[in-house]
Amino acid sequence: MVRLSDKSNIVKTSHLVFRILKFQELFTRITEVNNPDKMPCIYAMWHAHQFCIHGIRHREKLHVLVSRSRDGEIIADVVERWGFQTVRGSKGKKGAVEATMQMISILKSGENCAMMVDGPKGPAKIVKDGIIKIAKMAGVPIVPVYWYSKNFTFAQFPSWDKMRCPILATNLINLYGEPVYVNEDEEEARVKLQKSLEDLENKAPEAFDEVYKFGIWKRK
Repeated sequence: MVRLSDKSNIVKTSHLVFRILKFQELFTRITEVNNPDKMPCIYAMWHAHQFCIHGIRHREKLHVLVSRSRDGEIIADVVERWGFQTVRGSKGKKGAVEATMQMISILKSGENCAMMVDGPKGPAKIVKDGIIKIAKMAGVPIVPVYWYSKNFTFAQFPSWDKMRCPILATNLINLYGEPVYVNEDEEEARVKLQKSLEDLENKAPEAFDEVYKFGIWKRK
């Protein structure tokens, strides 16, 4: 994500970002397509589509993994103001283990998690194996989700991940894939998740047209 602030003004920046996004809510309409509504599960998305959590139901039971970076401080504050929960380990390798254990505990308690599977620094659109290990240890499915709009107001940021965000009036879909279950072969599950996200990218334009044709947009 684009670097937004230094340590001295993280709080002010997070307040500003939240106000901007709350204003944007007035113009954003999101429709879920084929959400299997599994609980517990891990929603998996590209880093560029991190704002798609806004369209996922049961936000009070959705825990979003956010890094311990300075930008992560801003993101975590905004996400919590939106009504979601966050998962944050300490910095370094020890922190990654800590966050993993938190997520496994949350999932085993019956609530959902969300992860950007190519984060936090890429490479973009390549699924890392962290989500596979967590899903296996927690015994829960992974639900792929792809955020899409044909509206020109669906803007792309000049960041490493090409993050997407609506700017003023925008109709969007959250397109979901079939749940991915992790058995013994973790690499097989990782490849399956990778292919599912790629397939959703190919299917998204047609799915968007179907929603647009019937006009079933819901304000979020």
